[in-house]
Amino acid sequence: MPPVPSSPDLAHLLSHAGRRVVQRLAAVLAEEDCTVEEWRVLSIVGDGQGHPMSEIAEHALMPAPSVTKLVDRMVAGNLVYRRPDPHDRRRVLLHLTSRGDDLHRRAARRVRTDQARLLDEIADGGALARLLPRLTAAADARPAGVPSATRSA
Repeated sequence: MPPVPSSPDLAHLLSHAGRRVVQRLAAVLAEEDCTVEEWRVLSIVGDGQGHPMSEIAEHALMPAPSVTKLVDRMVAGNLVYRRPDPHDRRRVLLHLTSRGDDLHRRAARRVRTDQARLLDEIADGGALARLLPRLTAAADARPAGVPSATRSA
């Protein structure tokens, strides 16, 4: 594995770390024959509340059409099922099947164990885990002096 280049660019550093963490997550999930994308769906639906596809797409970090195809495969694999939202019949909520719940529990146990090991390997990994959501929220705010319509790179 090549070393992470030293760079003062926070986005670059986070991208490198994120890529490595996702690769590690993929290896852990492969032991359960589960992909990272499937795990992201299972992890949000695992709370038993039922979630609309828009929430699932946001949580899975995927465009809605890709999530729809993924969920179609997961439905065919008997991991999840769709039901109409009782409060809004136009929306569909996704739920775990018992097979999906079993996979979610096994995978969650592996993921928690591996992530605890990873955080233990770095000094004050717990602080990092607490700071990342705060960094994400802060990054959502528009930087001072930047107009609302910015050009994409």
